[in-house]
Amino acid sequence: MTDNSIDMRTWQFASPGPVTSVLALTTAARPSDADLAASPPGSILVQVLAAGLNPADYKVAEAGMLARLLAPFPKTPGMDLCARVVAVHPGDSSSGGDVKPGDAVLGRLDPTKRAGSLAEYAILKPDEWAKLPEQAAKDPDTLRAAAGAPTTALTAYQTIHPYVKPGARVFINGGSGGTGTFGIQIAKLLGCSVTVTCSTAKAELCTSLGADALIDYTKTDVKAELARLGPVFDLAVDNVGVSPPYLHAASASFLKPAAPYVFVGGEVSLASTANMANALLRPAFLGGGKNRVVPYLTRNSHEDLAQIAGWIGEGKLRTVVDTEFKFEDVPKAYERVKKGSSAGKVIVLVHDA
Repeated sequence: MTDNSIDMRTWQFASPGPVTSVLALTTAARPSDADLAASPPGSILVQVLAAGLNPADYKVAEAGMLARLLAPFPKTPGMDLCARVVAVHPGDSSSGGDVKPGDAVLGRLDPTKRAGSLAEYAILKPDEWAKLPEQAAKDPDTLRAAAGAPTTALTAYQTIHPYVKPGARVFINGGSGGTGTFGIQIAKLLGCSVTVTCSTAKAELCTSLGADALIDYTKTDVKAELARLGPVFDLAVDNVGVSPPYLHAASASFLKPAAPYVFVGGEVSLASTANMANALLRPAFLGGGKNRVVPYLTRNSHEDLAQIAGWIGEGKLRTVVDTEFKFEDVPKAYERVKKGSSAGKVIVLVHDA
C-alpha cells in the first residue's frame, strides 16, 4: 500500500500560453490506492525516474484557442517516462504481464489527459507501459536514456513494422531526428536496408545507427536523387512533412507501385498541413502522387512498447541523448527543445535511478 498523505512535486501548465510563462513547479496530491483501484485492471502506480521531452508537450499549451480542446488545464506536460513500480492494480493485471513493485518500466502517457510525465508519480494504464528487462533495470544510464524512447520509438516502429518484410528497402525522410534515429535502428532490426535524408553534420550519426545510404539535403536535390535511384523502395516514411515540398507527388519515381507513403510530419504548421492535405486529396491526374498515403498518429500499445523495451534490454536499440536536465530546470529543458537543434532527446531527471 502507498502513503496517500504525501504530496508530490509536479510541473503544470496553469493555462494555455507560452510555455515559459505558464509553466510552474507546484505540488499536487500523489495518486492514491483508491485512484489506482479506480483505474483499469493492469494499471500500475509508478515513481518517475526520468522523463523524455517532445515538441508536442509544449505545443498543446501554445495552441491558442484550440488548447483547451486538446487537453484539460491545469495540465502536467510530458508523455514519455521511465519509472519504477510502486504498486500494481489490485484486480486482474494479466494484460500487463508479470510485474511487481520495484520493477522498471517504460511508459507513455496520453497527451490529451491531465496527468503527465513531469511529476514524481503517475498511474499508467495497461496500454501505456511495458516492463524493462532486468539487465536494463539495473543500469542507471540505460534507464535515463530509455525515458526518451516511448513516443519516437513507437512512431518509428508503427510506421515501419506493419509494412515491411526482411529484405525490404526503406526510405526515411528525416533520419537524424528523434523518430528518424529510432527508425534507422528498427528498420535494421527488422532486416531492411535503409536510405535516409540528413544534413552533413548528422551524417556520421545516421551511419553509426546503421543507415545503408545517405542523401545529404544540404548538398543534393533530394527529389532528383530519389528519381535517379528509381522505383526501388518498398516503403517511404516522411518524418519532415515540409521539405522537400510535396515529396509525395514524386513518390512514383522512387517507390514501387504498391509501396505505401507514411506521412508523419515533423511539426504542426500550415505548411505541414498543406503538404498532408495535398498528399491525401490531390489525385494523380492533377499532379498528386500515385502511391497510397498513410497518415499517422502515435498510439499507445502494450505489445509495441514491450517489443521496444525488449530491444532496449538486449542493447539493440538506443536513445540518442542530447542533454539531461534536473527536475528543477524543466523550463530550460523546454527552451532546449524549442530551439529545434538538439542532437537527440532531451531528458529530465526526476528521481535517482
